[in-house]
Amino acid sequence: MRTNFETLETLASYSINGLKENGVIEFDVANREKLIEAMATEFGVSLATDEDIRDQAIEEVEDKMGVENLPEDVTESEMFNHARKEIIKSFSGENIGGLYLVESLHEIANRMTSFLLNCDLIDDVFGSDEDIHAYFVSNIRAFNPKKN
Repeated sequence: MRTNFETLETLASYSINGLKENGVIEFDVANREKLIEAMATEFGVSLATDEDIRDQAIEEVEDKMGVENLPEDVTESEMFNHARKEIIKSFSGENIGGLYLVESLHEIANRMTSFLLNCDLIDDVFGSDEDIHAYFVSNIRAFNPKKN
């Protein structure tokens, strides 16, 4: 399964559902879609999708060959495949549910805890920073886009 921004939205929705069900956050249901998109965008800073890696690899090939010299089937080229593998290797090959960790799981949980506390779309946050951090670590580890 190829991952893209929709995968990040699925992770955000999965996270929001768990937080709401556990009484950790309160928000106006009318803002749910906006909240999912905002959280997915925040996740996107820490997690790379297959689409992100593909775009980055194409950029690297463009930089080396020049835009005018790019073959039509650039994604089939050896140079593209090499660039893609190097990008994945730079993430230590670590991935969860097809999402590559740009930051450590701990840093992602810190980022998302801060997001919850500062997001204008969330009315109230209950629970300690440590509990929210632990929730995100566990939630991200358990994420599977095919099931969630």
